Amino acid sequence: MNHANSHAHPVPVHPRTGKPRHETSRFRRITAGIVTALLAASAANAVWAADTERYVMITHGQNSDPFWSIVKRGADDAAQALGVKVEYRAPSTFDMAKMAQLLDAAVASQPDGLIISLTDADALGKGIKNAVDQKIPVITINSGGDKSKDVGARLHIGQSEYEAGRAAAERMMDSGAKHGLCINQEQGNVGLDARCAGFIEGFDGSADELATSTDPTEIKNSLVAYLNQHSEIDSILALGPLSSEPMLKAMQEAGATQKFQLGTFDLSPDILAAVQAGEMNFAIDQQQYLQGYLPVVFMHQYHLHGLMPAGDVATGPGFVTAENAGQVIELSEQGIR
Repeated sequence: MNHANSHAHPVPVHPRTGKPRHETSRFRRITAGIVTALLAASAANAVWAADTERYVMITHGQNSDPFWSIVKRGADDAAQALGVKVEYRAPSTFDMAKMAQLLDAAVASQPDGLIISLTDADALGKGIKNAVDQKIPVITINSGGDKSKDVGARLHIGQSEYEAGRAAAERMMDSGAKHGLCINQEQGNVGLDARCAGFIEGFDGSADELATSTDPTEIKNSLVAYLNQHSEIDSILALGPLSSEPMLKAMQEAGATQKFQLGTFDLSPDILAAVQAGEMNFAIDQQQYLQGYLPVVFMHQYHLHGLMPAGDVATGPGFVTAENAGQVIELSEQGIR
């Protein structure tokens, strides 16, 4: 018989669990510590969420559009890099009334900044001025650079649409073109209207404007009908992938890609392939990735330090031709151009 053990005090146990009480107390202390840590983490996350900058980007183009998907990619990349939130909003079709409604709703949500394509200053100007009156900084992108300051925006990021259209005409005329045609799939969009106006001016008035809808089949049929009635046309400018791809398809089906000088604004995989193959003479690149990326960076700097560029930022125009299309195709495959 072990006398030392016979005089040891019995270890008290918990009446319900049957475990020694010191183990139960230790478990409670560990559990309480975990709960405290989780509560602290939740509180920290709540503070971070409350402090996260939130910007709203409203454009007239859907992110399913090849052009606008790259703008959105730029905004998303900037948001991820900076740790901020960007909400992309656009009407399902080109609709200024709907865009104005999206603008009013965005202003009511009190974001830290507003980024918007100023496609129609008459339709959107009141809503933008309302944002400015509420101390919400505004940057315009892509369209409406000539009206940006009038509505109170801090700056515009994009290109001079008028000068880009003029440069396209001059490039075609230098190659022997005599009479041009500009396909406008969104007549009333100030940016696209300016492109056509510059193009017509660049041709010294020897150019026409063909207004269409955004439906690719209607664009193709309207173009074919117009060319059948106007044999003097020897050069055609499209204002983006929505009109250039139907234009290219019409030319390919008619075996007429070499009969006309063909140019377009903006890029897509089909456009770049056609330029590289010599089926189109050029595409005008306005580097729309930067139109998504840069305003988020500028808004973030303004939020942190009150810093903002003193003037507008030009992202284009640049011309993509057969000589440099291969390099641009590599970047296009990455969703950057």
